[in-house]
Amino acid sequence: MTLHLEARADGVVLKVRAAPGASRERVVGIHGDALKVAVQAPPEKGKANLRIAAVLAEALGVAARDVELLGGATSRDKRFLVRGLNEDEARKRLAQAGSTPSDSR
Repeated sequence: MTLHLEARADGVVLKVRAAPGASRERVVGIHGDALKVAVQAPPEKGKANLRIAAVLAEALGVAARDVELLGGATSRDKRFLVRGLNEDEARKRLAQAGSTPSDSR
């Protein structure tokens, strides 16, 4: 399984599979072609979305303001824009964070 990344002029878009209500917050690995992210926040009033953005920012080494939810606000399947990164750099940083594109945990 390979993580799907979409290059854009202002950054990279990645698919995220949300796992709200988890015991700890982390990038879990690859789920299909999406990055699975576990957060403690419940899936209500956008709380989990905010935490997912924060976890992505930390894992990718970017400011929280550079991570934006593009779609899937009320779904487990989401799309996030990460500004300032290209595909190769995003894959490299995710691998360093312990979530390689071939990881299927």
